[in-house]
Amino acid sequence: MDIFIHNTRTRTKERFEPASEHDVSIYVCGPTVYDRVHIGNGRPAVVFDVLVRLLRLFYKNVRYVRNITDVDDKINAAAQAAAEPIAELTDRFAAAYQKDVAALGALEPTVEPRATGHIPEIIDMIKLLLERGHAYEAEGHVLFDVASDPDYGSLSRRSLADMIDGARVEVAPYKRDPKDFVLWKPSTGDLPGWDSPWGRGRPGWHIECSAMIHKHLGPTIDIHGGGNDLTFPHHENELAQGRCVGGHANYVRYWMHNGMLTMGTEKMSKSVGNIVTIRELLETYDGEVLRYALLSGQYRQSLVWEERLLKQARSSLDTLYQALRTATSDSPNTARFYADSPASEFPNAVLEALTDDLNTPIALASLHALAGKIHGADNEAEKSYLREKLLAGGWLLGILNTPVEDYFQTDAALDSASIQVLIDEREAARNAKDFTRADQIRDQLLESGIELEDTTEGTRWRTL
Repeated sequence: MDIFIHNTRTRTKERFEPASEHDVSIYVCGPTVYDRVHIGNGRPAVVFDVLVRLLRLFYKNVRYVRNITDVDDKINAAAQAAAEPIAELTDRFAAAYQKDVAALGALEPTVEPRATGHIPEIIDMIKLLLERGHAYEAEGHVLFDVASDPDYGSLSRRSLADMIDGARVEVAPYKRDPKDFVLWKPSTGDLPGWDSPWGRGRPGWHIECSAMIHKHLGPTIDIHGGGNDLTFPHHENELAQGRCVGGHANYVRYWMHNGMLTMGTEKMSKSVGNIVTIRELLETYDGEVLRYALLSGQYRQSLVWEERLLKQARSSLDTLYQALRTATSDSPNTARFYADSPASEFPNAVLEALTDDLNTPIALASLHALAGKIHGADNEAEKSYLREKLLAGGWLLGILNTPVEDYFQTDAALDSASIQVLIDEREAARNAKDFTRADQIRDQLLESGIELEDTTEGTRWRTL
């Protein structure tokens, strides 16, 4: 089955063809760790997690690298404000990020490199750019010479004015051209720094990713992902470095960018202050609900993050889990059972949606179609077959990983044993035709957030 993805560089949807028949390399920009990440940072982690799950169905070796930026001016400012050593702050927030995205169901990457662990590689890459005439030294800085790259701007397709005015473009007197960007800059004694041929200093933002990619994936990779706010200047500058250090070879074969989350009409951003962290959301919603909400929109489009979206996601998950509950089974399987299954085990409708540029809304709709078929099935064998297909599809989307009864019984105000005592008492009252007492018990449980469901197999309960 062919996979089609939208390539930002060509602005078209293309059939994916990796450089190697069996191997795929993918790099996704991770966070700059100076604070708790917001839910917008969770979107690329979830989107590209689905892509990796899909790719692993069709390719023997998918090497997935997701970096952590742990040297940055924002990190320095945060550490100074907190009176905390920089390394301790970055370690703390890197661990928090890993915990948060794991709660969203994101699998661990093959490698999760940190910028500070690649200073020798960064210095070597800067040396090559200098030797090849693509960089220059000025006032203790080393800068990339944008004029030396005739293809600069091919990714973002911005005008000259847009490039100069773009985010994080610093206009400085030591630059030959305002578009030139820093590869290395000097550090004072109170800031992180490393010895280099150009003095004690630290790397610029863009060179970090290029060096990590080159070390862990090679000079040319198949897919580079990230939020569309990184297209310029970060990915444009990355592309220029990677292309020029590699003798104008193709640095990235396919560029993929996810859209932003918005709070109202504005992009969710720490600088604006209109953010909600993943940790805060996890206090109210399960990570699976947050993941479903993130996948409910087409990944390239912006997504309005609001309470209504979360309530819809929770209701939709309830529907899928209720279908699994209806298809009674002795199997303890969750979606994780299908982690290493061949493509033939997965529902075609879900595969067709995901191979069409990760159309997760259609893939989710296909899961709901399977759930509907479970409710309409007239024999247990068919229900069991559909149940397994639903779980398999859930694995690709990273949902349905919770045992069914656990899903319905999380966060109960009463412990399971106490609830079962009341259910047994209600059943005894019903058998004695004391329906008043039976109704009182039902109402008592309902007030505690416990809903009962009477079935032919007995009474089941769930939290509301």
